[in-house]
Amino acid sequence: MSEKPTIQRLAGMLGTFGIKHSSKGLADLLESAAREESAHREFLSALLEMEIRGRNARRRHRNYAAAHFPPVVRRLEEFDPSELESGITDGQIRQLRELGWLDSYGNILLAGPPGLGKTMLALGIGLHAIDEGYTVCFEKMDGFIDILDRAGHERGAGFRLRNIKKAQLVIIDEIGYTPISRDQANRFFNFVSDAYERASIIFTTNRQIPEWAEMLGDATLTAAMLDRILHHARCFSLKGEPYRLKHPETYA
Repeated sequence: MSEKPTIQRLAGMLGTFGIKHSSKGLADLLESAAREESAHREFLSALLEMEIRGRNARRRHRNYAAAHFPPVVRRLEEFDPSELESGITDGQIRQLRELGWLDSYGNILLAGPPGLGKTMLALGIGLHAIDEGYTVCFEKMDGFIDILDRAGHERGAGFRLRNIKKAQLVIIDEIGYTPISRDQANRFFNFVSDAYERASIIFTTNRQIPEWAEMLGDATLTAAMLDRILHHARCFSLKGEPYRLKHPETYA
């Protein structure tokens, strides 16, 4: 009778085939299977499910790191539309959460004055997308323009731009807070054009749509850009009192 293989040998064999997450938990799986007298099929199912969970967790960690989110990101469930006078409802947030717009390369435009939670909402959607297995990149508009400016001659900026272009969802935050030059507007337009019907973009802005031409400095370019942005877009104009003014005790 051949000698029974040790757990270490079995784990090593699993690792050889790239089944690394299950190999680490093999001892516990075998102990549980023996205790519960699991059938071979049940044991194999448990082993594969452990591998899938491990791979999903690793992918989520990798995608979260690549997103370049700010230090504090709140989940979408924490956004309370009742804090606003108008602009978005619970039902609309539930629809956004389903991510059908992301599968069809749709965009989201969140407009309104500062302090209403546009960034919080955008980040919450981005975090949920990562949880569901999508790749996401976040940049504030001034940082993104800087990346576009430097990507042609700086390795780090070029690497970041390539990652942004490969993402399934790009979040560009605070459009309109700082002016940009004509050349920068052209580079921004080219990025939006390249992403059209290939990826989704969430824009947050303190400028209403009619003000974008002034911001970008070229009415024709702005019209062409908005045509691509708004073709498959869901637009929300948030209105209300800034959170800091409604809850000054939070910032006391």
